[in-house]
Amino acid sequence: MANISNEVRNYFKLDLLISRACLTLRNLFITRYSLFNNGQIWIDSAVHGNNYLTNVISKNKKINLTPLQKKTVDNGNTNEWDISTLTAILLYSYRPQTLNTNEIQKLDQEDLRINKLRELRSKVAHNSSKSIDTTEFNQLWNDLSTILVTFGDIDTELDKLKDDSVFESPKQTINEENKKEALLLNSLGTQAHKDGKYSEAIKFFTQAVVLPSVSDQDRATFFSNMAASRVSLYKQHLYTVDNSEAGDITKELDRALKDAKQARKLWETWWKAHFGVGKVYAILDYHDKAINSFERALALDPTKSEIQKALDESRIIVHRNSRQEYLDPQENWKIIPENLNELKEKFGLDPEIVRKDRSLLELIDPSAADVMKGHQFARGNIDVIQDYEQAAKYFAKAANAGNAEGMCNLALLFDKGLGVKKDHKVAREWFEKAAAQPEEHPRIKGMRNIGVAESEYALRVRYFEGISILKDLSFAAYWYRRATDHGNAMATNSLGAMYLDGLAVDKNLEKGEELHELAAKRGDPVAMMTLAEMRLSKNDFEMARIWYDRACESGNIVAQRDRDKFIKTLEARQKNSPAVLKAMKIATNYVLSFQSKYSASVASEHLYLKDYEMLCGYAKRGSITAKNICRALEHFAQALNILLFCETLTEEQENIFVHELSQCYRIEQIVAQIPAHMHKKVSNIIQRVLSRCKNESNFIVSQLDEDVRVCYATLNINSYGIIEEFVELCKQKYPKSVYFFLTSGAVHGFRRQSDTGLYNINNGLEIEPENYELLYHKAVLLRHIGRDMNEAITAYQKFIKIAPKDHRKIPEAYYEMAQCLKDFAPDAGMRWIQDCYKEGKQAEKLQLPCFLPYKSDNIAFIQPIIDMIEPNFNVEPD
Repeated sequence: MANISNEVRNYFKLDLLISRACLTLRNLFITRYSLFNNGQIWIDSAVHGNNYLTNVISKNKKINLTPLQKKTVDNGNTNEWDISTLTAILLYSYRPQTLNTNEIQKLDQEDLRINKLRELRSKVAHNSSKSIDTTEFNQLWNDLSTILVTFGDIDTELDKLKDDSVFESPKQTINEENKKEALLLNSLGTQAHKDGKYSEAIKFFTQAVVLPSVSDQDRATFFSNMAASRVSLYKQHLYTVDNSEAGDITKELDRALKDAKQARKLWETWWKAHFGVGKVYAILDYHDKAINSFERALALDPTKSEIQKALDESRIIVHRNSRQEYLDPQENWKIIPENLNELKEKFGLDPEIVRKDRSLLELIDPSAADVMKGHQFARGNIDVIQDYEQAAKYFAKAANAGNAEGMCNLALLFDKGLGVKKDHKVAREWFEKAAAQPEEHPRIKGMRNIGVAESEYALRVRYFEGISILKDLSFAAYWYRRATDHGNAMATNSLGAMYLDGLAVDKNLEKGEELHELAAKRGDPVAMMTLAEMRLSKNDFEMARIWYDRACESGNIVAQRDRDKFIKTLEARQKNSPAVLKAMKIATNYVLSFQSKYSASVASEHLYLKDYEMLCGYAKRGSITAKNICRALEHFAQALNILLFCETLTEEQENIFVHELSQCYRIEQIVAQIPAHMHKKVSNIIQRVLSRCKNESNFIVSQLDEDVRVCYATLNINSYGIIEEFVELCKQKYPKSVYFFLTSGAVHGFRRQSDTGLYNINNGLEIEPENYELLYHKAVLLRHIGRDMNEAITAYQKFIKIAPKDHRKIPEAYYEMAQCLKDFAPDAGMRWIQDCYKEGKQAEKLQLPCFLPYKSDNIAFIQPIIDMIEPNFNVEPD
């Protein structure tokens, strides 16, 4: 480890600490197994493992294990269960009803620590560079060691793992005779492997590893070599004609993985041990796990090109699988006649005219002729046999002449190893050269320079996945934007996905949807299918069907495969649409009979239910605010109908009621106008569901638990003291739920604790920077704090920029900005106050009818200044 940086050392020290946690969790599992099974003792055996897999894992949908993890459980040896397997089993196993209160509380406390341990382990494991700076290392170490000590580990023993001496070879008593014999057996095994006698090699390595008093590093070498021989034996049998032993030979990969892991355990800092584990995972098609092992190997020895190549290959496969490129017709080259016929079928283009156009281009640009010949050899033509080597020669000739399309296609051949030796680094270099070419064809004005946008997209993939270059999401976004601007459909689709997920860009759902629609219009079959699903989620059934059919027609095999399922879902939703209207009518008529008698938690007396059809009309014309209110009303109507038609609710009905009401609260809580006489019934339902969730476990997260907490907090929003404490617990349990941060900020604002409220709103904005509800509350709290009105005004301006133009708080934001200047700089901002007032009045004209006439308490405070500036100034609504 002498040449390894401190940051990489830090990573492997934490990895050792996490490995130690596995032992702690195994002991905890054995203890719980006995507690949950009337004192029965767990025995590491295939019988116990198979019974547990069949009777516990398979019947529990919450325990989601991979096929490989299920196989290790089935084997029954808990020493082989990784930390992900153990944490999933411990957290989600069903508890018997016979547990007493003390046992439940003890389990809850343990689950809290296990959850934290899982989060910390995930943070370390997903560090692609496998390097951690000292500050982060100390924090992670303290958090992990604290958990382990509470589980009974000894802190002085843990501290030993923190010392660099853990990377040195342990002091062992070596038997020289055994060492000499083991090295001889290893040499014989190595030679047998070279001679292709893999079974014989395995026998030699097996004899070597069992000899006692041999150093751990030597034994690691033997296990590593044995794993390599098992892999080669598997491949040898796989490609032979006689596969009579095929059933047994597949077990060689399992044995190879076990041997490779043993080598890694014996010599944690040997790059080859991690590399060996990665190679077996890659053959088993577990490329995510392979990537993790290859990253470790590369961190230990960055000079090994074979590691980088293997890492690149697995990352490319993961990317292609994520886009399902192996099913994408655009990713599979067709012979040129097939291509021309497809153009004729889709666009009515005569193949002969297309050929003549290409011939004309070849006369204008000689390098285009080489590109065309390259395509003929790459794809095959009427009189040309497919030959990738010849294709590479012609593409290279065009590339060297400065042709972007030639560069891009040559890069693709290097990327896939067709006609040339596979080399992802060389592929990237050619993509970079192609991307640097002008967007417009150098010889034909107005024509797109083919190969530029395609290469920009390919470079994005490299930076996004870290293929042959350091992973960098910001650079990936940069290349996506460039490729999108230059018309690449796949890049447009992927950039849209980045906006939807908030990867390297500020999360923006509207922008993401716009980009998916643009990608679909540009012809990307994946985007067409995604857009169809988006349209279906918004009940836009006509466009959902149109885009799904287009995805099928464009050759999207996944869309074609799942078409019946999609149409069935669409038709069910369509049938449900009248049911929603019926539920809306029933709810409206019922609430109308109790108008002006709503629960205290509702701020508005306007009955939004009766505006549903009018709002649907605005939604269809593009109003985002109307769409949101309609969605909220639909959820509220469904919740209200459950109460109206069921005198006594089952647990399932209570759960559905809570979910529908929580969805309404999340989208737009002002429409949830619960009649006052039903408030107690609603409160009792929420209390019962909350109690059920707490009894199951106060620390296990679930959708139902989060939903009922949203309902409880909103329904009791006026009980500031109770809700303030309650929401604090919700934030700890659901740290990614912005609703609780928004509620907490609002409650602290009501209590004139503006600084604390602002702290919570800012925490929410770290999760969703573009959340305009949070941005509005931030501006209000900054105004109340009053330290920096410029900051408050900036916050209002950002809210106005991001929120829909008909959002009900837009006019108020303008009036509140005017208030900022009236109170803190009246002389300097007279004209600006007037401008804000005018903008507010104009914004009122864009409001939905249900928010008119517009009511604002701030106008009364700024009206005197407006009258003083311009006595005759008066803006009447249209």
